[in-house]
Amino acid sequence: MVIPTSILIPVLLLFAINPITEAGTHRKVIVSKLSHLDEEANALILSGWWSNQHNISNRCSWPGIQCNNAGSITEITSPPRENNDSSLASQGRSTGIDFSVFSNLVHLDLSEMGLYGFPKGLSSLNKLKFLNLSHNKLKDEPGSPSSLANLTQLLVLDISYNYIGGQIPNEFSRLERLVTLDLSSNLFSGTIPLILSHMSNLIYMNLSSNQLTGDLPATIYANLTKLENLDLSQNRFSGLIPQEIGNLTNLLTLDLSLNNLVGPIPHQIGYLNRLTSLHLSSNSINGSIPSSLGLLTQLEVLTIKNNEVGGSIPSELENLVHLKVLDLSYNEILGVIPKWISNLTQLDNIRLSGNQISGYIPSSILVHISHVDLSTNKLIGSIPFQIGNLSYLDVTDNNLAGPIPEEIGYSNRLTFLHLDSNFFTGSIPSSIGLLTELIMLTMANNKINGSIPIEIENLLHLGVLDLNTNRLSGVIPSGLFVHLTFVDLSFNNLSGSIPSLIGKGIYHLDLSYNNLSGNISEGIDSVQFYNLECNPFLNGDYHNCQSENLNNGHDKSLSTLGLVLIIVASILVSFGSIGIGICVLFARHRRRRLKSKAAKHGDLFSIWEYDGKIAFEDIVEATEDFDIRYCIGTGAYGSVYKAELPSGKTIALKKLHKTESENPSFYKSFCKEVEVLTEIRHRNIIRLYGYCLHNRCMFLVYEYLERGSLFCNLAYEIEAQELNWSKRVNIIKGTSYALAYMHHHCTPPIVHRDITTSNILLNSELDACVSDFGTARLLDTDSSNQTILVGTYGYIAPELAYTINVTTKCDVYSFGVVALETMMGHHPGEFISRLSKPSTQNLMVKDVLDSRIPLPILEKDMQDVVLVMTLALACLSSDPKSRPSMEDVANDFLASNSPIHFSFSDVSIYQLMNQEIYVIGKN
Repeated sequence: MVIPTSILIPVLLLFAINPITEAGTHRKVIVSKLSHLDEEANALILSGWWSNQHNISNRCSWPGIQCNNAGSITEITSPPRENNDSSLASQGRSTGIDFSVFSNLVHLDLSEMGLYGFPKGLSSLNKLKFLNLSHNKLKDEPGSPSSLANLTQLLVLDISYNYIGGQIPNEFSRLERLVTLDLSSNLFSGTIPLILSHMSNLIYMNLSSNQLTGDLPATIYANLTKLENLDLSQNRFSGLIPQEIGNLTNLLTLDLSLNNLVGPIPHQIGYLNRLTSLHLSSNSINGSIPSSLGLLTQLEVLTIKNNEVGGSIPSELENLVHLKVLDLSYNEILGVIPKWISNLTQLDNIRLSGNQISGYIPSSILVHISHVDLSTNKLIGSIPFQIGNLSYLDVTDNNLAGPIPEEIGYSNRLTFLHLDSNFFTGSIPSSIGLLTELIMLTMANNKINGSIPIEIENLLHLGVLDLNTNRLSGVIPSGLFVHLTFVDLSFNNLSGSIPSLIGKGIYHLDLSYNNLSGNISEGIDSVQFYNLECNPFLNGDYHNCQSENLNNGHDKSLSTLGLVLIIVASILVSFGSIGIGICVLFARHRRRRLKSKAAKHGDLFSIWEYDGKIAFEDIVEATEDFDIRYCIGTGAYGSVYKAELPSGKTIALKKLHKTESENPSFYKSFCKEVEVLTEIRHRNIIRLYGYCLHNRCMFLVYEYLERGSLFCNLAYEIEAQELNWSKRVNIIKGTSYALAYMHHHCTPPIVHRDITTSNILLNSELDACVSDFGTARLLDTDSSNQTILVGTYGYIAPELAYTINVTTKCDVYSFGVVALETMMGHHPGEFISRLSKPSTQNLMVKDVLDSRIPLPILEKDMQDVVLVMTLALACLSSDPKSRPSMEDVANDFLASNSPIHFSFSDVSIYQLMNQEIYVIGKN
């Protein structure tokens, strides 16, 4: 070991001055000094974290290591990810590295290191000023994290994104020098300790995404006057927003969203004149918007959505000259849209949907603002003809009337135009054909007449066209269906023949309740969902004007026969009948057009060519009495077997484990899966042929999908390389279509509750099928949907950590995880936990994609990958109400034939999170 000059020179001088009899004493000083440095070096080596640095003798040159002039380590920062190994977690919590040897340590950053326990010896580091243990797997342990309070010199403490529970330690009040405190995304519960008000030097405090309860303590806000950033969002705080919050006059950002706060917004918030961002969304705040908010002249973002705020929009907000985003949606706001909003020249995004706003749309509001959502209000009048650079306009569900202005076609940046459920009259202006960037056009439920403009054929980017329930007449333009993916022209007066040109990408086509005539194009068979009912002059059996279901649709109520079978089976199992077996096997045949209910039941429950007894014996023989050799997988409550029947048909059998078949909860899951799958019919949902309840065993009979689960296909190198970008995007699309069907086209809606890559199966064509409905739940809108927590760790929506209320948005979050996993090639847990970090947001999309396959080079693939990533990130919003619905996601996929020009290599995660390339549909 090379001894630093700073040590040798003082030692030599001592030898020259002092008598030879004292040399031994000074040798002890040198040995002691060297021993301490050796201890530090050995601790680093034993950690295994710098295992590839042994060729560099000077540990002060290792990555993430800094030393003082004496050679003692003062800074340790997480080594590069490629240097981490599996020993990391155990070393951090057991007999490995002991940080007490680093007595001069000032800076310690062990973020994203996979630690399962608090590192040893931390509490003895009395010089430590910076400690970052974020994005690990830490849990509350005896003495931790309260022991961190011994680090009284700390300026920065970050233990965010862990699994630390219990109350916030009172001992933290001893950290009086602390400037930054980040405890976000943990499991902390209880109230905020009042004693934290002693941390008078705090500038940044983030307690978001925990399970904290109680009132917001007024004394804290009275004392922490240096705070610039305060985030208490996504907890369970209740009570009023304290008036004392007005003392925090240095605040730049304040986020109290996603809590249970009540009462009015205190006018004292107007004292926070440095504030740039104010988030109060998703609470139960009432009263009116205080006029004092007009004093926040530096404000750029104001969101108060999803509350109970009433009154009118105060005129004082005209002073917010720097405002860029104003979101007051889903409140009880009255009055009119102020004309002065057009004076806010920086305003780019205004959302006033879901209120009771009346009056006219100001003529100037559509000139400068690019994103305008005024849907679900009581607006009257017409759409102003003064239209500027709009990119998004939604005035759905108002009382607007009159013609659609010709000028709307001059807004050439418009990508989404929603005019549904109003009283618009006149014809669709031909200038619509000038909106070359348009992706979605919806004008359903109006009184629009005339013909469909042929100019719409020019909109090559248009994916969704919904003009249902109007008074349209004339013929359908011959090229209308070439590029579209979703079309609904039902309930009009259209005549003529169905165009023969039907694009391969069209997914949904509803032409029902018109006066169409002639023959049907063969191309219509390639459309997944189509409805031609009630066209009396159309050749074929399309004269029935009673049913409104789609082709390949479903009977939305559980069939009588299916219900009887489940009830009988429940009785037999409940009474433990011996020697009695029920085996009902049914097949679903493809239906090309709608049938009557009687025909549907007969088709759905048609028995195979042998009776139940023979079918059971065939299955036992095909699996050699369920021999392990035929087992292809094991799930939560059963094993899956592959069986080839005498007919040559290969099926998959999910057999309930014997010990669990006697367990009421597992039996309930079994019956739930039968119940759900007898209700739903969709090409992207696993097909149930039948089920068997027998004294020997219980099993489900499925179609056999050759390629197995998406998880396995991503896990194995060869299979993963076969999944190119177009195939991966197609898998995600199929999954979204299945979930959209379950959530929005089943009555009641069905929530899967366990969407994972393991539960998405692939057929020989690599099409996705959602499977494993044992935990699915039918949402009853008239009763509580609270239930026990189910699902798979890593896919469960974060809100289920503090609520047991099941909604479709739980599936949306899981879908987001699956979409990212498919694009990245591995579970994105760490990536998701770091999304709030600037370092993650600044990543390029190309750098997080699965490296086992080449980056996309085709323009279509690049656009699809960016769209999938954008949708996935939107689905992962911590606020369930901010996530898109699965129907929104599916519609965005349906509209994805619209090329948007961008440089793929330059696209960042930040851009996608802020939807700078693709704007996701309505939430």
